[in-house]
Amino acid sequence: MPEIKVAPSILSADFSCLGKEIRKIELAGADMIHIDVMDGHFVPNITIGPVVVKDMRRITKLPLDVHLMIKKPEKFIDDFVKAGSDMITLHIETISASSFRLQATRLKKKNIKVGISLNPATPLSKIKDLLGIVDFVLVMTVNPGFGGQSFIPAVLPKIEKLRSLFYGDIAVDGGINKDNAKQVIAAGANILAAGSYIFKSKDYKKAIKSIKCLN
Repeated sequence: MPEIKVAPSILSADFSCLGKEIRKIELAGADMIHIDVMDGHFVPNITIGPVVVKDMRRITKLPLDVHLMIKKPEKFIDDFVKAGSDMITLHIETISASSFRLQATRLKKKNIKVGISLNPATPLSKIKDLLGIVDFVLVMTVNPGFGGQSFIPAVLPKIEKLRSLFYGDIAVDGGINKDNAKQVIAAGANILAAGSYIFKSKDYKKAIKSIKCLN
């Protein structure tokens, strides 16, 4: 089982003091920063673009995990790479397998880690043939679009099945808190993206530790 890591989802941070929020999660033990990019088309919300990622890159050395929840991601990948992304996650619902292979090859040549993501209703069969070329898989545990949603327990068997097929990193995103963290870890996930649970807590360090199941 790979190392358990926590990726605070910056979408839930206070953007009026984003630099301060980033420093707080660094000190609290975050392993990376999860950045949800939404375009108002693939999901019903609009969030941030490469400019914000570029500014975040200037103030942190934590890996930036950029989750592209957008239509036609091929048009924007290079912009996010130039902005300083360390990891790029593409949704199988937005890109063909052949195009994904092409993009994965390009990104790996630039030393960018590549992930494939799938929504709760999307079966593992959609990504099975791509598992050999990805660094990680992101399993959505809510229907994407907004922060603060409730975790969908029905996704747990999908994580278990994926772990039986894939030995790399398995990330989960959506509704993660101390109550379900043990479940997703037991199912095989090892990277936990959490937004509201961390940023709405009074003690970021305690929240991150509880997700890692360290206390």
